[in-house]
Amino acid sequence: MDFLESEYVDCHCKKGSYTEKTLKNKNFTKVIFEGCDFTKSDFTGSRFLDCTFLSCNLSLVKLDGVRIQDGKFVNCKLTGVNFAKCDKMFFAVSFKGCLIDTSNFSELGMKGPLFIECVVRDTHFSGTQLPMADFSGSDLKGSTFHNTNLSKANFAKAMSYSIDPLTNKLTKARFSAPEVLSLLTSLEIIIE
Repeated sequence: MDFLESEYVDCHCKKGSYTEKTLKNKNFTKVIFEGCDFTKSDFTGSRFLDCTFLSCNLSLVKLDGVRIQDGKFVNCKLTGVNFAKCDKMFFAVSFKGCLIDTSNFSELGMKGPLFIECVVRDTHFSGTQLPMADFSGSDLKGSTFHNTNLSKANFAKAMSYSIDPLTNKLTKARFSAPEVLSLLTSLEIIIE
């Protein structure tokens, strides 16, 4: 697929290489992207409605003003992605089995997003609204949560997270032992 048109509906884009391509101001509705490489592509001003990305590489993509509604990412690589540049009004995503590394979700409102069995490393969630988020089975090593609403979030079987309960909202959030003890790290206490 060459993406020469401005609108794509109900199509399947399979195993394409679009590294460093300019794909600005495109509209994608119910499009499945499978095995595509979008490394360093520029999606500025584009819209994705009910689209699915399967085993795609979206590292260092440019998302300025991009609208992602009901975006599903499965087994994708997302390194250095600044989701904070997306249109905040319509932002709704889910991730399963993805590598999300050095990315940014700061200041976004994300009610009930899924991060199932993902590796979410060195990623920022500062000022992010994540009520009812599901991080079950995910590795969150080095990720930052600050002034984040994590009420009713699910961290069951999640690991390597460092969340300060004094600077984040954790009302009715679910955690599993022994990882839940990491919530005490910021208190600088000794547990024997």
